[in-house]
Amino acid sequence: MHDDRLHVERRVDRLYRERVLTAKYAARVPLAVEVWQVPDEPVPVSEALAAEYRPAAVGEPWGRPWSTAWFRVRGTVPREWAGRRVEAVFDLGFSGAGPGFQAEALVYDAAGTPIKGVAPRNTYVPIANPAQGGEEVSLLVEAAANPDVMVHGFRPTPLGDKATAGQEPLYRLVFMDLAVLDEEAWHLALDMEVLAGLMAELSTSDPRRHEILRALERAADAIDAQDVAGTATAARAQLAPALASPAHASAHTLHAVGHAHIDSAWLWPQRETIRKSSRTFANVTALAAEYPEFVFAGSQAQQYAWVKAHQPAVFQRIVEAVKAGQWAPVGGMWVESDANLPGGEALARQLVHGKRFFMDEFGVECEEIWLPDSFGYTAAFPQIARLAGIRWFLTQKLSWNQTNKLPHHTFRWEGIDGTRVFTHFPPVDTYNSDLSGQEVAHAVANYAEKGAGTRSLVPFGWGDGGGGPTREMLETARRLRDLEGSARVVIEKPADFFRAAEAEYPNAPVWSGELYLELHRATYTSQARTKSGNRRSEHLLREAELWAATAAVHTGFAYPYEALDRLWKVVLLHQFHDILPGSSIAWVHREAEATYAQVADELRHIIGCATAALAGDGTVFNAAPHARAEVVDAADGPVFVEVPALGAAPLSPVDPPSPVAVDGLVLDNGLVRVTVDDNGLLSSVRDLTADREVLAPGRPGNLLQLHPDLPNEWDAWDIDAHYRRQRVDLTEASSVTVVDSGPLVGAIRVARSFGASRVTQTIRVRAGSRRVEVETDVDWHETEKILKAAFPIDVHADRSASEIQFGHVYRPTHANTSWDSARFEVYAHRWTHVAEPGYGVAVLNDSTYGHDVTRTTRDDGGTTTTVRLSLVRAPRFPDPDTDQGHHRFTYALLPGASIVDAVAEGYALNLPLRVVAGGDAVPPAPLVTVDNPAVVVEAVKLADDRSGDVIVRLYESTGTRTTTAIHFGFEPTSVTAVDLLERPLPQPPINPAHLVLRPFQIQTLRLTHP
Repeated sequence: MHDDRLHVERRVDRLYRERVLTAKYAARVPLAVEVWQVPDEPVPVSEALAAEYRPAAVGEPWGRPWSTAWFRVRGTVPREWAGRRVEAVFDLGFSGAGPGFQAEALVYDAAGTPIKGVAPRNTYVPIANPAQGGEEVSLLVEAAANPDVMVHGFRPTPLGDKATAGQEPLYRLVFMDLAVLDEEAWHLALDMEVLAGLMAELSTSDPRRHEILRALERAADAIDAQDVAGTATAARAQLAPALASPAHASAHTLHAVGHAHIDSAWLWPQRETIRKSSRTFANVTALAAEYPEFVFAGSQAQQYAWVKAHQPAVFQRIVEAVKAGQWAPVGGMWVESDANLPGGEALARQLVHGKRFFMDEFGVECEEIWLPDSFGYTAAFPQIARLAGIRWFLTQKLSWNQTNKLPHHTFRWEGIDGTRVFTHFPPVDTYNSDLSGQEVAHAVANYAEKGAGTRSLVPFGWGDGGGGPTREMLETARRLRDLEGSARVVIEKPADFFRAAEAEYPNAPVWSGELYLELHRATYTSQARTKSGNRRSEHLLREAELWAATAAVHTGFAYPYEALDRLWKVVLLHQFHDILPGSSIAWVHREAEATYAQVADELRHIIGCATAALAGDGTVFNAAPHARAEVVDAADGPVFVEVPALGAAPLSPVDPPSPVAVDGLVLDNGLVRVTVDDNGLLSSVRDLTADREVLAPGRPGNLLQLHPDLPNEWDAWDIDAHYRRQRVDLTEASSVTVVDSGPLVGAIRVARSFGASRVTQTIRVRAGSRRVEVETDVDWHETEKILKAAFPIDVHADRSASEIQFGHVYRPTHANTSWDSARFEVYAHRWTHVAEPGYGVAVLNDSTYGHDVTRTTRDDGGTTTTVRLSLVRAPRFPDPDTDQGHHRFTYALLPGASIVDAVAEGYALNLPLRVVAGGDAVPPAPLVTVDNPAVVVEAVKLADDRSGDVIVRLYESTGTRTTTAIHFGFEPTSVTAVDLLERPLPQPPINPAHLVLRPFQIQTLRLTHP
């Protein structure tokens, strides 16, 4: 019996592959083909319509890397095809790479209206159903010669940039035909595929498996291998009873929704994502017209905006599909951003701009976060999401964990402030499902909530330009709607799934804290210039909004609504989860660096105009949320000044608490005494206020350490734990020189050379400040290495605190559990803090995200807690020149620091005081101040509705219940609590004189401006 079963399975498989599948098209005729190769970057269809074409032939090579070829194809439907279903079918020379990672095309009619995309598993364009015979066919095919960047795996490739990819054609035209779709043969193939796929997943002891096997055997007996078309109906009749048998009452329900995960840039540049979006959205709207039950979920407002601008006809079809209930805008974010590295205000704006776009364009308010592919998720997200009107959260990426399996698929996720959001993690373990028997069975077997929940979500469709869902997937879903042995597959909107899942599982378990991805940890460090550009942009946007709002209220300055809106969207786009993390091709990061420079120029111009309207005869502006008394670099040299939070003061020198004394290689400002040894290392950092040494005995501070860095795979993404077992300490200096000797600044410059690289660091102490700054210039030319800076600190810290969005998280410094040990590389924003009872130290940075914190016991019984910053890397895929060249950044050691100190100094380091000369104005009062240093004002801006109202966003930064009084620089007629979209919240009236905040609570206020 066993041998008979295998014989039948092999027979059915061969018959299906070699005869039934190939019978799909009953007749074919070639189209006449002409081609026009676009000289450089893509052009609109209007230019292609007017171009001069030359004849092209099947077998002809076409398409140098990243180029575009337009094919004009013409033909006539044969008269004998009358009454049949006729399609144009294309093979551009598709390679073995998957959909989305090679050639693809958008097909237009003769007038230039887009019809549908073409990709390896979606190769047809409908012509007539039924045909009359004799129809003239004229189409334009915009074919993109995108290279398969991963053709050789994770090996360096020149294909990631047009400048280095070469000129040789990548593809060879296989066919462009008119063809008759034999619907009965096609449906036979689908019947067989569904049943065989289900059978393969059933146990050999399951009678249902054998019932399906015998039905397939009877169908095979009914098929004439020489005339599949003529015998398909008889074969389908043999399969019909097996397909009609209903699912068990207890069958799991798979809520399926069409999807096409399109990376806004990754192994292709942004300009290609614009076209991928258009091709996919054209496909989806065409499919919706054919299958009334079809529902598609599309995220990322940016991609919709691109399609609206570049393919308005496709966008109008989306509008109509949304109205018809067949298209669900989801996610409510501008892009599917990274969820660790963007600042708090940036994550808020992702939701503000995303939700507003969907409401304005479609009248739809998204109620879910849709981030299936981001590389871990900040513990601040639940509160941010709820404040934007979000009820649900979806991700899938944690199925990639290297070490631990998340114990739930449906749960309530609790953030740092206690806010919870209902969360689903699809057990199908993919966001590109094809609804195969294997994937459906995996979703059911993998589902962790058995006995409590009965349903899960499955997004299906080819992503990244692969065309999205296919008609074959929809036909599969029809067959799996109610099929014995399978889960029930129901196509519907994600919101419908979430409502049903939440209703049936009201007591879902709780996961508290960050959703840390145990993989892709190197994305905290890769492409340091991109990360620096993001950090600078976020802080410049804060300044531009603050000073423009202040100037608008106090002087009538014209608030630059359009410019700020546009610039925010540019920055938000670059927070996409393959751009900001540093995992895109060279082209993407080269463009990002140039874009960040342009953004900085525009924001500095806005800041300059606003501060000029506010400045007196030399004014110092402080955009940080805490008052500052520190040294500022003025035109005539350093000056010690005092400036209020979020405000300005005259450039009037005041005496510092104590001058800086420089004695040899010792810097002393009365607060800290820093000793640098002959090799430029910190041999001592003495906290003079606490009268204790900060560094561990015999361990130098600011020790640069070089590790080999060749991960097991995913070069730009991963850093694996084995890297720690090899390192070189960079202890030798080329020179150590005193470059500032007081009285306001003391500084020592240290130069080091290693390999092909050079590092120059200026260790600086300023009057009145406990910060020991390390300004770093790196000329980096290493390969497959990572550079770290280590600070061994003499505290017994069982945990470290790292700043995240609107607060911080604690992580253990030990590795008691596999969950602890998996966090061997973590991210922090502006600071990391380690402490023992009564004393703490912070390490600050102005653009570095990757860190590791470890604890060791010394021979003397003491404990050393070492904080290391990950500075630059050198992976070779997908960008072979990652991080090569010049970098400039600053980090700092802050002795004797509380969390409040770390927060304040982190902002100060990232928001240098700004000196503006000239002007007649008296420095204005800050628009808003608070009297509790634990309360941080994150944003001050004018309301988006252009009413002139002032929006203030603040948060509690220490994790304690806090009260504060809020003071205003003008007399608002009302103060109202609003959500992130600046809509009133249902909560008691705000009392500015006594505002109570929960731990880490975010509060947004709307101040009505008279």
